[in-house]
Amino acid sequence: MNPTSAAPSSSSKRLSARLREARDRSQELFNIVRPTALYDRPIPERHRIIFYLGHLEAFDWNLLKDPLGLSSSEPGLDKLFSFGIDPVDGGLPTDQPKDWPSLDQIRRYTSLLRVTLDQRLQDALADDPNLARLEHGRLLEVAIEHRLMHAETLCYMLHQLPLDRKFTMPQPAAPDAPERISRMAEIPTGTATLGLPSGSRDEFGWDNEFPQHRVEVPVFSIDTGSVTNQDYLRFMQEGGYTDRALWTESGWEWIASLNRRHPAFWVPRGSEWDYRTMFQEIPLPLDWPVYVSHEEASAYARWAGKELPSETEWHRAACGTRAGTERAYPWGSEEPSARLGNFDFHRWDPAPAGSYPAGAGDFGVADLAGNGWEWTRTPFSPFPGFEPFSFYPGYSADFFDGKHFVMKGGSPRTAACMLRRSFRNWFQPRYPYVYSKFRCVKR
Repeated sequence: MNPTSAAPSSSSKRLSARLREARDRSQELFNIVRPTALYDRPIPERHRIIFYLGHLEAFDWNLLKDPLGLSSSEPGLDKLFSFGIDPVDGGLPTDQPKDWPSLDQIRRYTSLLRVTLDQRLQDALADDPNLARLEHGRLLEVAIEHRLMHAETLCYMLHQLPLDRKFTMPQPAAPDAPERISRMAEIPTGTATLGLPSGSRDEFGWDNEFPQHRVEVPVFSIDTGSVTNQDYLRFMQEGGYTDRALWTESGWEWIASLNRRHPAFWVPRGSEWDYRTMFQEIPLPLDWPVYVSHEEASAYARWAGKELPSETEWHRAACGTRAGTERAYPWGSEEPSARLGNFDFHRWDPAPAGSYPAGAGDFGVADLAGNGWEWTRTPFSPFPGFEPFSFYPGYSADFFDGKHFVMKGGSPRTAACMLRRSFRNWFQPRYPYVYSKFRCVKR
């Protein structure tokens, strides 16, 4: 290190602190898993848990090693923990625990990566306080948010892990359930601003968040509250899973082939229902938002004579105002906090719908940020003028296939930094494990 180099900037110190915090978040999840369960696969479509233990460190290493002038001593493990073990026929993973390195080997590998990266980062921050070689900090932002995304997706997996395969963690008590008044709010014609300005270094965004553009949105009405377990139970009782007319061809094939008759988080108990929280099974909380796949949400909307909102309609309801201006968050410009919604890892599970009135938008629509991602009917596609990240060209582009749908808002396990209004999440329509709720619109 050059002894005459400048001290790390406040920006680089902030990024270093955020990286440490993100590491703590991911480690918290691995601490939940009993050692004998680390090679389990709780969700058939995903890798075994052990993959993610190596993947988070390998991703940081593969992203940063070239800009920092580092060379690999374990290229085979770098590749393994970048992509996993591919299925032979392109179907579900079929690898076995014996196909993976031992836990001791993985821990040695990840420890070496972290120590090596941290030392080089410390030197780089001192020599280059503006982080030019790391694209002025953008590569560190990518590493941080990638890890935080996995801190959420790992929760989806661990939620499906049998209770006796994980340790229980504390959770604050849920807020008192508010009195629920089911109604729709009319959102007048207006402009929705999507995305972030190109070339701006003031705020990080993924490639699919650029460039910023404005869309005129015609008048529509939207549910002020999320669809609850009680609402969805009525849909089920009135034949929602047996009425072919409510489902797309793909959705009907999916529920028929799996004999699916209820949301993935519900547990049948004779004529009653329990709910699988992260650490226990409890009687179905009727006032919690229902977590379902896009196909299930769409079928409910058809049954109700409505439809899911588009991405632009969600923006209008969440960030628009009666005065015609737009807000950074539904509640205004205040930074996210626990009084405004159920997000940023404060809880493991949902809270009753409408529990955070201070977080509502100006049109009176509640829970638009937190308590569960919100499905839209908009296929995930690029904004006009989209340019992929040069260092991660497939991050978004690989999913512009018409088979994924945009989700907005955030869940209990979504980091506060990803509550920005430009952030876009996406999933396939038949994936039932994500913390995804919904509401409906009508014109």
